[in-house]
Amino acid sequence: MKLAHLADLHLGFRQFDRQTPRGGNQREADIAEAFRRAVDDLLAQQPDLVLVAGDVFHSVRPTNAAILFLWRQLQRIRVALPETAIVVIAGNHDTPRSAETGTILRLYEALGVEVVVDKPRGLHFPKLDCAVLAVPSQALSAPERPALRPEPGAALNVLLVHGLLEEVLGPEESAAEYWGATLTRAEIAPAQWDYVALGDYHVAHEVAANAWYPGSLEYVNPRAWVQLREEARRKLPGKGYLLVDLPGAKVTFRHVPTARRLLDLRPVQGAGLTAKEIDEQIAERVAKARPPIEDQVVRLVVYGVSRATARDLDHAAIRSFKARALNFHLDVRRPDATYEAGIGAPGRRQTLPETVKEFLGRRLLDADVNREEFVRLGVAYVEEAGQEEPVT
Repeated sequence: MKLAHLADLHLGFRQFDRQTPRGGNQREADIAEAFRRAVDDLLAQQPDLVLVAGDVFHSVRPTNAAILFLWRQLQRIRVALPETAIVVIAGNHDTPRSAETGTILRLYEALGVEVVVDKPRGLHFPKLDCAVLAVPSQALSAPERPALRPEPGAALNVLLVHGLLEEVLGPEESAAEYWGATLTRAEIAPAQWDYVALGDYHVAHEVAANAWYPGSLEYVNPRAWVQLREEARRKLPGKGYLLVDLPGAKVTFRHVPTARRLLDLRPVQGAGLTAKEIDEQIAERVAKARPPIEDQVVRLVVYGVSRATARDLDHAAIRSFKARALNFHLDVRRPDATYEAGIGAPGRRQTLPETVKEFLGRRLLDADVNREEFVRLGVAYVEEAGQEEPVT
């Protein structure tokens, strides 16, 4: 049996101000394009079972465009692969705070898709002799955690679950970035399953030989630059989904190219440099960017720059870079401040943006509030207020 494992589509995600020719948000269109490309490849691979491990939409109330787009893509699968079973579970982004609110995911049951949104549900597919235990995010937030056990008698048993194993996080990551339910290795017990299909973590990761996160299909986390470094550390080509042959759990990562690149240019160490010298290094980094910055998402960090020096930078040149890229973020950082901690040696004081980020990351929110965007906006507003003259 061939199984396709996708997760964290985040359809409807919006970012930056650039619009498409038809008036939509360009990043929202990019995220949709990533899923369309995944479906193109999926149809060529012809799996017997398609699993979507949560966070289908970026919010509980997605746009009409995102709802319709998902309908059309699932319909493509249903028409081209009429015998293929499709199972979708709700992630924390898909789960409303109140049960009365409901979820749009149930709409896709009309296409013959198995949709599980609140409680764990065992599904059996006789033609495949395969049982799937589908566990949505909300089930992991219940007062009593469900026991995750395979179905006796089935030739193949698959666990589909949306939750975060904190052990998979890289050195620069934290569980607060995902703000969903957490799991333990003991709970999923990979040895008792033929395959464990996980969702929530955005970088493809092998938990066990038969237990994987496929990662997201696009960069929708505010700390996308950390994801880039994690992917490089793990020698991944980027984003994609997983194709799994069962029994035996032979896993193949299917790379899905994104519509545009995220370019994290080599940082500039600005301490001790004049504004003109920093301008020259910024221009050099941009000129050497591969691919060129046109229509890409670009970040360039400049360390150790005082407010006075930042005011003297060539803002006309910076605006020209912004016009060329889809988004060009010149991240100018002030010199680190130190303080005397008791009688000991000087230590680094936490900056105001760092304090705000830490506080907002743990603050209680309504379920339909996007914590990632909430934190990102809060930090951005504080950083903007802290600049005497914004870098434009």
